[in-house]
Amino acid sequence: MELGASLHHLHLTSPDPQRLADFYARTHGFMAARAGDRWVCAAPGRTLVLSAGPANQLAYAAFGFADDGAWRAFRAKVAKHAAAEVPPLPVACDDALAVRDPDGNLIVFALRPGAPDGAPSADGLPPAHLQHFALRTTDPAPMLAFYEGVLGFTLSDRVQDDEGTLRACFLRTENLHHALALFRAPMQCFDHQSFETTSWDDMKTWGDHMAAIRETIVWGIGRHGPGNDVFFMVRDPDGNLAEISAEIEVCAPDRPAGVWVHEERTLNLWGKAIMRD
Repeated sequence: MELGASLHHLHLTSPDPQRLADFYARTHGFMAARAGDRWVCAAPGRTLVLSAGPANQLAYAAFGFADDGAWRAFRAKVAKHAAAEVPPLPVACDDALAVRDPDGNLIVFALRPGAPDGAPSADGLPPAHLQHFALRTTDPAPMLAFYEGVLGFTLSDRVQDDEGTLRACFLRTENLHHALALFRAPMQCFDHQSFETTSWDDMKTWGDHMAAIRETIVWGIGRHGPGNDVFFMVRDPDGNLAEISAEIEVCAPDRPAGVWVHEERTLNLWGKAIMRD
């Protein structure tokens, strides 16, 4: 049984958060507003918070629950691990808790989080909701054990090399294939965020939008193996990847976890891939 939560928003740090806010406003249709020491970027279905700090680092990721029963069960399950302080959030919610994973990443869970004040209800681009994010880690095995065993995420697929070493994994919190991906890499950092749109036609519109603003697509268009989604990615000024995706796999609750070989075509069935190691 999936957790019953969905990714709500991310908070990234940057040496120049205003530059990043301007980038995401231009490329992904966010309305960016300064709120004290941070920038809150909002668009229908997607919210991104930016503040001063090192590049390529996650300040926190926030997941939202809509159902009271699922929230109560989750809170009871993780209460002894929820020692981290909940950071100031850009949205109202009914309750919240925070945990730190083995790499020290702060993960927030909230009951019925809303939208930021002044968030637009529509924009001129196709729908694209914040659907998943990915982290790079030097050791994905304890991270997988924490997210699956402690937090209750569900493993959809794992990628392993010829020796059986875990190289990547994809975990879901609802029926969509993954809300979190973990990649083995030489350093711990943020990897990418993904915005899920609804169709091939929408993918084309997003691609034409990037062309119109002369933003280079650095990976894709392609199709991932795990998740089976079509995608393309651009790179923000700090080097973070930002993905537009469609057709991500919808998983049955009893779907067994898959195993993929560690090779380029696992990450892109159609050709070249960005290998994190």
